[in-house]
Amino acid sequence: MTGFVCSPGTRVNGDIRVPGDKSISHRSIILSSIANGRSHISGFLQGEDSLNTITAFRQMGVSIERNGDRVRVDGVGLNGLDAPAGDLDMGNSGTAMRLLLGLLAGQNFDSRLIGDASLSSRPMQRVIDPLQSMGARIESEAGGRAPLQVRSSGGLRAIHYDMPVASAQVKSCLMLAGLYADGETVVREPAPTRDHSERMLKAFGCEVGSTDSVIRIRGGQALTACDVEVPADVSSAAFFMVAAAIAPGSDITLRHVGINPTRTGVIDILRLMGGEIELLSRREIGGEPVADIRVRSAQLTGIDIPLELVPLAIDEFPVLFVAAACARGITRLSGAGELRVKESDRIQVMADGLAELGIETQVKDDGIVVEGGPIGAGRVDAHGDHRIAMAFSVASLRAAGDIRIEDCDNVKTSFPEFVELARAAGLRIDIDDE
Repeated sequence: MTGFVCSPGTRVNGDIRVPGDKSISHRSIILSSIANGRSHISGFLQGEDSLNTITAFRQMGVSIERNGDRVRVDGVGLNGLDAPAGDLDMGNSGTAMRLLLGLLAGQNFDSRLIGDASLSSRPMQRVIDPLQSMGARIESEAGGRAPLQVRSSGGLRAIHYDMPVASAQVKSCLMLAGLYADGETVVREPAPTRDHSERMLKAFGCEVGSTDSVIRIRGGQALTACDVEVPADVSSAAFFMVAAAIAPGSDITLRHVGINPTRTGVIDILRLMGGEIELLSRREIGGEPVADIRVRSAQLTGIDIPLELVPLAIDEFPVLFVAAACARGITRLSGAGELRVKESDRIQVMADGLAELGIETQVKDDGIVVEGGPIGAGRVDAHGDHRIAMAFSVASLRAAGDIRIEDCDNVKTSFPEFVELARAAGLRIDIDDE
């Protein structure tokens, strides 16, 4: 089991580019595989999660060639996938499992989705229920957990579905199933979530209606191959944004970062806390807004995080809790119950780790209260959650002594270059292979 030993640092500087966006990387493989023709993808994330998605589609007869972060996909069309000979292993990726479940529900063959221990403990009932109302035949372990057996349904029917909780994964799952349904599938989301699926489906020539939190997609539409450029992942950039914000004397520029408005909650929250953040060279690449992000150190102040920003920063809260620990005063988060069912219970795991480092917190059912203060040395457990491990690495910049972080293996699932880039920027991280 791999651990990190992170020593106190001074400042973060540099001009770097973090790896490609994981959400967009997954979707680029899924849609190009069921499109007609050859697609080229550049900037693809070379993490285990994304590579597992490539493997799954190869198992279903799609020819995919990869050369570093460049991928060529020869799509087989909407109904051209083959039955896989074995299980489709999604590793640690909830995104891949939920999106593929929607796609597989509409196929005329049986399939089985599996994952690692962490993924197998995460709830899938939120996608199973609406898919079953469309006519999908899905069998799961107790509580709607993987492994998931998907049986040929003989055809799906369109539904109108009001999502009880804002979730881009649920929305995207139902959109993919809607491509195989008879009629028009309508999904209403209670709050805005990332819209990468809508944007990319349109780029592949699919008609998608999207107004007033209502998404409409008509079944049977053919997708046409296109080229996809994956921007740098704002969720990965967030660790360096917070690092530069909390470490005095820091000044860092992050290149070619996706700034999709459904993903920029971390920028908005840091600015509300007093962060100095500039968006430079704004442009649009393949339907996705992109910019260079410059962050300089600033004295942060605790805030009540606006509810409307919560779904726009749901993946970035572990490192935002570190920003809160370094801020003057108290930061309050509510409306974030979704954090309880990520790769770990991110509210409780971060609270436990911060407590080990001397930071006072109050855990709520759907949030947390963090009181800023001095960060001490200590040992924390990442519980196999990549974002927890990277968040506490950032905390070491303001620590009184070494922070030892246990169970960091899964960092490579989403950000395989993290340690190297972090060291280049000024963090002091050693690998501890126990």
